Amino acid sequence: MKLTRYSDYALRIGLYLAVHRDRLVSVGEIAETYDLPRGNVMKLVTDLVNAGFFTSVRGRSGGVRLARPADQISIGALVAFTEGNQPLVDCAHCLIAPQCSLICIMKEARAAFFGVLGKYSLQDVQDNTPGITALLSVPQPG
Repeated sequence: MKLTRYSDYALRIGLYLAVHRDRLVSVGEIAETYDLPRGNVMKLVTDLVNAGFFTSVRGRSGGVRLARPADQISIGALVAFTEGNQPLVDCAHCLIAPQCSLICIMKEARAAFFGVLGKYSLQDVQDNTPGITALLSVPQPG
């Protein structure tokens, strides 16, 4: 299964916020760090704030942070939100769909995929990625 760019960006942003959990992070900082379009980051952050994964503070000193500790944000829940409930295969207009067992196999495969992702949190990824803090560190104004 290939994840959408939306999910890819959501995971990157979530990891960034996990590493910088002690402060508010600006959308511009995230966009610059990952070299992503600022508008895409803003839209995604807004969606993830509305979904309860992140919280935001408006204004000049505002920014975004994780809504819960990183060990309580499941990779599976984040990806399930960003990917939606789309089937792996679109069988809607297939001639054999009413009789085909492939539909059940694909549902099982999707459930297994999200089952594995659900075992891991943002904290697990951070803990198992040596050097992630250094890689995602940006100089802060003093």
